[in-house]
Amino acid sequence: MTRQPRFAPMRVRAMLAVAGALLAVASAPAMAQATAQATPFPTHGMELVVPFQAGGGTDALARAFAESSRKHLPQSIVVVNKPGASGAIGWADVANAHPDGYKLSLLTADLTIVPHLGLTKLTYENFVPIARLNADPSAITVRSDSPYTTVEAFLEAARKDPGAMCVGNAGNGSIWHLAAAALEDKTGTRFNHIPFQGGNPAVLALLGGHIDAVTVSPAEVSVYVAAGKLKTLAVMADQRVKGFESVPTLKERNIDLSIGTWRGIGVPRGTPPEVVAVLRTAAARTAAEPALRETMDKQNLGFAYADQDEFRNAMAKDNAYFKSLIAKVGLGH
Repeated sequence: MTRQPRFAPMRVRAMLAVAGALLAVASAPAMAQATAQATPFPTHGMELVVPFQAGGGTDALARAFAESSRKHLPQSIVVVNKPGASGAIGWADVANAHPDGYKLSLLTADLTIVPHLGLTKLTYENFVPIARLNADPSAITVRSDSPYTTVEAFLEAARKDPGAMCVGNAGNGSIWHLAAAALEDKTGTRFNHIPFQGGNPAVLALLGGHIDAVTVSPAEVSVYVAAGKLKTLAVMADQRVKGFESVPTLKERNIDLSIGTWRGIGVPRGTPPEVVAVLRTAAARTAAEPALRETMDKQNLGFAYADQDEFRNAMAKDNAYFKSLIAKVGLGH
């Protein structure tokens, strides 16, 4: 009869200890993953980088969003201004940050323009879009005493004397410069483009009689239009604009052109989907806050919410359009 081997109690305990250790090592990654998934986001404050100076519409929107988001996120968002290089410095700061959702960026239409001007290698593809909050079209505005009472009369005068019509913009390569260039392209006109350090200085030059027109947003001329000092001939939008209901769109005048700026929220490429999901939900709820809408109305910022997919598609469309337009008008490098 064969006898079964007997193990000493100490030897059994040793074998059990080894087995337990191996089991712990094998289960460690799964436990770590489970712990990571269980950790809520966010656990501390976040930064929203505005790539322009404080005080403008972009900055006002960012601060209103940060304030209104307090109801929908367990941690606060702090706005940080990092201006320079037409937005490229601020965007680079966010794009190069650790993609954990704690550093967000205020994205604007300039992100689909400046890469084609040779100012940065960054593109909209360096970011994961969260939501678009705002969109404002370009508008053709002249002084109230201008002889041009319709956009047709304005364009006819420009055709008769190519290059004589002085149109102000917010700087070479800015969205408002490209809006005027796009209008030239669509109508066979040629303007004398006059750059300024922003939309407001261009409007002040128009008020002073130094230029003939501007192609900035309705928001930037609304106060002076309401005061009877300026008049807007047309907006470059698909539909008429709130507050400018009596002003026709270019499309109503058989000019197929819709162009303008927009603003939204994004995070660095590579941010985990679960983090992005939290931010998307919070952004959607924040966008519905009356306080945010009130601030936007006061700033004459058009509300134009778009979730991730719609926002991404809009950026891709603008990127392709501005790349072509910049090459056509000879602004690229």
